[in-house]
Amino acid sequence: MILRKWEDLPDNMKNDSVREYYDALNKKKSNLFAKRIFDVTAGLLTFIVTSPVFIILSIAIKIDSQGPVVFQQTRVTQYGRQFQIYKFRTMVDNAEKFGTQVTTKSDARVTKVGGLLRKFRLDELPQLINIISGDMTFVGTRPEVPRYVEQYTQEMMATLLLPAGVTSEASIRYKDEERLLSSVEDADKTYVEVVLPDKMKFNLSSLKNFSSLGEMDTMFRTVAAVVKRDE
Repeated sequence: MILRKWEDLPDNMKNDSVREYYDALNKKKSNLFAKRIFDVTAGLLTFIVTSPVFIILSIAIKIDSQGPVVFQQTRVTQYGRQFQIYKFRTMVDNAEKFGTQVTTKSDARVTKVGGLLRKFRLDELPQLINIISGDMTFVGTRPEVPRYVEQYTQEMMATLLLPAGVTSEASIRYKDEERLLSSVEDADKTYVEVVLPDKMKFNLSSLKNFSSLGEMDTMFRTVAAVVKRDE
């Protein structure tokens, strides 16, 4: 995971606010390299070990509802590059045509199997492919859809210095995000104006204080948060 030279960054990222985070990360090149090695190694091993789970979940999804097993959506990752994120489908086919781009608790579009997958975050297993390919990393800012990224402030653009992540401090803090958004009239508006800015505070703090030990801690606490939710 190599950080580009400052002059090679996209023009919309070259501002004073981003520079502060860039300089902090630039001092930790060895940690960034180790991060990529960990992503590839752990990603491949986890994919191999969980391959039987992939098969079982794929069959369950197909039996439960019509549509593809894997859901793909355009998201934004490092340097503003768009990519296709992979998830096990948890909603009815073409769900985006029937609602917002954020999911709320008790969303009628979520299937029976989908609800179970979301509860244990098993729907995100296919993102191992995104990690291995380099589009994503285990720990980092969750990838947003392009129309949300277009509303980023100059400082928020700093989160695009590294690949998007599967989990983060913000993900742990907002593990009940769906429940929060279910009580508002306009989920999209609330997400952009309230939830996203607050999540970005955690994302930016994690970026500035990036460390390998900190990321391992985030991964362990993510597992604990998922287990605790089931209690």
